[in-house]
Amino acid sequence: MASRVVLQRLRAFHPETATASTLRKLSHPGRSLLTLSRHQYSVSAPLKQMDSSQMATSSWIGHRGAAGVDLRSDTMTTPTAEMLEAIQKCTLNDDVFVEDKTTMELEAHVAALAGKEAGLLVLSGTMGNQLALRSLLTQPPYSVVCDHRSHIVKYEAGGKFSVSSLTGAMTLPVVPSNGVHLTLEDIAKHAVVDDDVHSCPTRVISLENTLNGTILPLEEVKKISAFAKKHDIKLHCDGARLWEAVASGAGSLTEYCSHFDTISLCFSKGLGAPIGSLLVGDAATIKHARWVRKSIGGGLRQSGVVAAPARVAVDVTFGKGPNGEGGLLRTSHETTKKVAKLWSDLGGKFVYPVHTNMCWLDLKAAGCAESHFAELGREFGLKMLGGRLVIHYQIAQNEAEVLPRLEKIFQRVLRSPRERSHASREESPSNMYRTAK
Repeated sequence: MASRVVLQRLRAFHPETATASTLRKLSHPGRSLLTLSRHQYSVSAPLKQMDSSQMATSSWIGHRGAAGVDLRSDTMTTPTAEMLEAIQKCTLNDDVFVEDKTTMELEAHVAALAGKEAGLLVLSGTMGNQLALRSLLTQPPYSVVCDHRSHIVKYEAGGKFSVSSLTGAMTLPVVPSNGVHLTLEDIAKHAVVDDDVHSCPTRVISLENTLNGTILPLEEVKKISAFAKKHDIKLHCDGARLWEAVASGAGSLTEYCSHFDTISLCFSKGLGAPIGSLLVGDAATIKHARWVRKSIGGGLRQSGVVAAPARVAVDVTFGKGPNGEGGLLRTSHETTKKVAKLWSDLGGKFVYPVHTNMCWLDLKAAGCAESHFAELGREFGLKMLGGRLVIHYQIAQNEAEVLPRLEKIFQRVLRSPRERSHASREESPSNMYRTAK
């Protein structure tokens, strides 16, 4: 029965390979799905053979699947056959008992890349941030200073409420004066560092890097870190996309992480793993975070199935060393520059500067509503959510298909008065995570 289901899927995606002989091979004892995926699945089949409804259900085929035309987020990256193979070979022991070799090796490896004593595998970046704050905030009253656009206060299940519900902390969101990233001057104006009992003392500064695809420069991090140490304030980094800053050449992972007490690093965004993040820090903090993880239901049993593809994602997509040597992320930045040039050459403007793998197109200046832009994407076979285009590495691998389509969309938006007249009558959604209609 399972073989017939697989054959039906093959017929949907690749009719030229889905034959009766394929079914016989599937039925043969010892014949693995992985073997089939490599030799019978025709991964190299042209993208145009699959329409959007079929691609939405495809899996384990990398950039030839749904991710290859999905610019809504780098969370849309799909796992690769190499990740599936790693799952088949991983250890299957209990991580709550700290017994799983695959998991412990991943934690040690990423901690070493970051120059930290220990690491802890968690289910998501949200969980990593929450464990870090809960572990760093030990004695109330306390407040957390952060960028007003940061995930911990805007996009993680209620933001300020979720921070306060787990930690009891007050959040102090700050608007960066330069419009791009926080500076020491911004933080110094808002952090509470005195003993006035009328105020809530700042005990943690949380920085996000990258944020909206823009880089918080290493030199600014150094200044903020020195300020934090001077006032006995802990420093946390939401580094879900810190890999991108490193890949851009802004600094090594070790250099960035050396200035933070804790860093949450995500595997399931640009790196392309199906699930997971890792929290790194000193041994004592990570030990406490492990306790908190268990208390909120994050303890994993056979965690190797999560850790194994994450290790492949780190080694292959990010790279083998702290500078991302040999990784695939740099290719996404090169493609992002090409996308930005297509837009700017037609007179398009940007909401934020293009630093890494995101292009924030100023659709308002172009007179185009976000909903209409998404409609144009569907017309040309691309998935887009407003003016934020996220160019992950599987888009880069498929740029020969994607760039010509984007160019046609950009021409429609920036050169067609009829398109602008139609689109400008619509109101654009403000939440970047709002589902496109």
